[in-house]
Amino acid sequence: MNIQDIRQMFPILNQEVNGNPLVYLDSAATSQKPVQVIEALDQYYREYNSNVHRGVHTLGTKATDGYEGAREKVRKFIHAKSTEEIIFTRGTTTALNTVAMSYGHANLSEGDEIVISYMEHHSNIIPWQQVAKHTGATLKYLPLQEDGTISLDDVRQTVTANTKIVSIMQVSNVLGVMNPIKDIAKIAHENDAVMVVDGAQSAPHMKIDVQDLDCDFLAFSGHKMCAPTGIGVLYGKKELLEKMEPVEFGGEMIDFVGLYESTWKELPWKFEGGTPIIAGAIGLGAAIDFLEEIGLDQIEAHEHKLAKYALEKMSTIEGMTIYGPMDPEKRAGLVTFNMDDVHPHDVATVLDAEGIAVRAGHHCAQPLMKWLKASATARASFYLYNTEEDIDKLVNGLVKTKEYFSNVF
Repeated sequence: MNIQDIRQMFPILNQEVNGNPLVYLDSAATSQKPVQVIEALDQYYREYNSNVHRGVHTLGTKATDGYEGAREKVRKFIHAKSTEEIIFTRGTTTALNTVAMSYGHANLSEGDEIVISYMEHHSNIIPWQQVAKHTGATLKYLPLQEDGTISLDDVRQTVTANTKIVSIMQVSNVLGVMNPIKDIAKIAHENDAVMVVDGAQSAPHMKIDVQDLDCDFLAFSGHKMCAPTGIGVLYGKKELLEKMEPVEFGGEMIDFVGLYESTWKELPWKFEGGTPIIAGAIGLGAAIDFLEEIGLDQIEAHEHKLAKYALEKMSTIEGMTIYGPMDPEKRAGLVTFNMDDVHPHDVATVLDAEGIAVRAGHHCAQPLMKWLKASATARASFYLYNTEEDIDKLVNGLVKTKEYFSNVF
């Protein structure tokens, strides 16, 4: 399937913004949705909208089949052993909070350590800060190399016999760094710690095999991988999930409710309180079908090609600072940058006038911004529907931005 055929599947790309064809370079924030996903949502609401698990009528049965069928698609997508290990959540944030509040609170105490890195998204920092405050555990940070990568030697020095949890993003949403999760998990397990992986920026772009990685938990969101907003996944090893308590209580997740005591359903439903995210899960299932039809290997290769092209072109602009490794083989499909004397919000505003959508700000990574000695940055992120022509337009827009502010000042 060629790139133009793929682009035609995304209706939102066929429009103009500020009089220019849309160039969407903000997929790390949220991806666009193909017609297959839009139609799956439309079909659910038009033809079999119903609650799941509760009714025996035809619509309820069809909705349940769609919802649980999506769970099986997720299981295959990340190569989990069982659907009991797949929990639907609102997104990566909720999934990471569930691990922190359930597993963390039950298994941490004073003197224990939680290890994360400076590159983490706030969703993989704040929950651990809160757990550390409540349990007396110590929060430790892995140092970064000059190019923003993680050294396994540093991991070995930082993770100790007191470490109980290591939680690291697989791909940085700012630096584009692809972390050696399998190796880090091995070091964590050698110290009897569990490995938590933030897969928000990896699951949409590359094949993930949780059994091969040997991670204990994996969290990711649907909206970054062509699925609707409001749906995400927490994978956890069955033996760990079985020992964990739910963090949200109410209908759907119960087995028996008495006046003073209640019991929970079996996995995975004990973690899915209330009416679940039915349409979102069905949409996620359709997105997985779409991505697998194209091929995750092909998507990853396409994005590496775009990243290499962008690094080459953007590096020619005088005054350009690019963050993260300059070796395209060490990064995913995004480039975060700053231009001398031009605030990233101004960069994004000028680019928007050209119809080019990029992200500007701290990217929910303020500790990393401090490490980079930058208050904010601009970011262009690529996906399966982007082209080298998009990057050419970005580079031309950046040159115009530089010229505009040079003339102003």
